[in-house]
Amino acid sequence: MSALQALDSPLRASISHTAAGYGGVAADEQWRSEIERLKRERGAVILAHNYQLPEIQDIADVTGDSLALSRIAAETDAEVIIFCGVHFMAETAKILSPEKTVLIPDEDAGCSLADSITAAQLQEWKDEHPGAVVVSYVNTTAAVKALTDVCCTSSNAVDVVASIDPAKEILFCPDQFLGAHVIRETGRKNVHTWAGECHVHAGISARQLEQAAMSNPNAELFIHPECGCANSAIYLAGEGKIERERVHMFSTGDMLTNARQLSGATTVLVATELGMLHQLKKAAPEANFLPVNDRAECGYMKRITPAALLRCLTDGADVVDVDPDVAAKARASVERMIQIGKPGDGE
Repeated sequence: MSALQALDSPLRASISHTAAGYGGVAADEQWRSEIERLKRERGAVILAHNYQLPEIQDIADVTGDSLALSRIAAETDAEVIIFCGVHFMAETAKILSPEKTVLIPDEDAGCSLADSITAAQLQEWKDEHPGAVVVSYVNTTAAVKALTDVCCTSSNAVDVVASIDPAKEILFCPDQFLGAHVIRETGRKNVHTWAGECHVHAGISARQLEQAAMSNPNAELFIHPECGCANSAIYLAGEGKIERERVHMFSTGDMLTNARQLSGATTVLVATELGMLHQLKKAAPEANFLPVNDRAECGYMKRITPAALLRCLTDGADVVDVDPDVAAKARASVERMIQIGKPGDGE
């Protein structure tokens, strides 16, 4: 696909680029006005993931999880989708809206979890387990989704696996911690999990969780099932060290839903990427949200800077494309998930 026609902007000359990404532009009022002007000229809609920088979340038309944003991309009248997230998310938007132009502000915004399994590796795994049903987290590349029988999200992974014939073997990829959560909740013994992980969520440790919980004995715990501390939370609850009713395994969407139901100055310990705190504080301004790990930041997500977004709108880059045959097969695996029930969210 050819690049879009470039647009003029007085701020474009300020943009710098290094291996760390695009910089040189401050998220001030001039930047905000210019983003809004360029968006109108481009006929674009800006979608931002919950883990993005606060200034990117605030300038976006819609903020949410990856699958919900992709579904919005498919439903919007805008012809150009600016997806502020990591690459597999923009791919999913393109899969669900192939006729639209999808741009990502920095094509180097990757994902350690999506990169933890390739299509070749999945094919080899399938060959070792003929007849098995492949369930892939939406946090995967288009090529992996194309080899998948049914996708899932962190919100509906348990329901998706529970819907499959109990006699069938299941290959669950790529997140080992979400896979462990599924096995624990369904009790199925014939689920094989891939040894992949999100480096940010895996780095939220059991020790950090226990220390935070002991220091805040009355706090609620919002834990993403991708976290390395998820199993520890269940163990601590079972041992009586943490009240079981305080422990909640939530997708990002479920975190926001439950945050809106909080009352007063409730303290909540949050185990997920730090960008999520911005939306949680908006959802419940009086609550006190504390990160279990205050260094749980995804460098890939943070590549979408104010300069990167400005460059995307002026230059019409970077274009995200998916081979039509791959996209068709990947779309089928996502649609099978939706047919099972509520799609939930992507992370």
